[in-house]
Amino acid sequence: MINQVQMNRRQFVQKTAIGSAALTFGLSAATLVGAADPYRGLKMGLASISFRDFTLDQGIVMTKELGVRGLALRQAHLPMTSTPAELKEAAKKIKDAGLELLGAGVINMKQEDDVRSAFTYAKDAGVPTIVCSPEPELLDAVEKCAVEYKIRVAIHNHGPGDKIYRSPLDALKVVKDRHELMGLCLDVGHTARLGENPVEVLQKCSQRLYDFHMKDVTEATANGKPCIVGQGVIDVPAVLKSLVNMKFPYHVALEYETDRTAPMPGMKASFEYMRSVLA
Repeated sequence: MINQVQMNRRQFVQKTAIGSAALTFGLSAATLVGAADPYRGLKMGLASISFRDFTLDQGIVMTKELGVRGLALRQAHLPMTSTPAELKEAAKKIKDAGLELLGAGVINMKQEDDVRSAFTYAKDAGVPTIVCSPEPELLDAVEKCAVEYKIRVAIHNHGPGDKIYRSPLDALKVVKDRHELMGLCLDVGHTARLGENPVEVLQKCSQRLYDFHMKDVTEATANGKPCIVGQGVIDVPAVLKSLVNMKFPYHVALEYETDRTAPMPGMKASFEYMRSVLA
């Protein structure tokens, strides 16, 4: 199935400006990927929702082909029902492929049993950060488990449709006075769809920012749809510059939510654009 989603030379040139530049100067995508630190210190990777119609094994191949190392898994690829042995096996498979498991989620926490289950799951898989959406009344239990298990919490904002954590600033309000392991995951697409300035929000949240979902959207309104990074309305260069300047040490995960049956061309174009900006 992987071969069906490969991008041929013509598609590469059409879909990304950096492709044209690379061809002009005799540089291949592989050359650019192999350049010394093309992401300027950022831990660039992929959220597995980007390959949600594919298996974990296929997603690992995709991630390696994209030239990034970070991986954050959703439950479809790392089920909460997995045994400790199965979780350790999945983590080893990722490590043996030369990748780094940097997060899991988004995990919804609706009742107290969900909280401890999530932390046990993350511990068994060796996941350092849980990207989650807990009910407000569970925050004390989440904080207690974060300290007990020594695992970071990153509350995810979901934009206009989220009744609790619409903005990263909503997540910041509930974690800023709690233990330092309590933080947030900034979804830049949902932030833009609220009409908020992603760079300003990023700077306000920087001290508690433990995960970052990179994407682009067609409009800075609730009607904005996901698109290839660099082809939407988000000021991606300004966002990346802010992350580099603050020496952001956690996962910057592309969350590519379109072209679900054939995501590779759009993901390749997104990473090529980001590398061109960072270059």
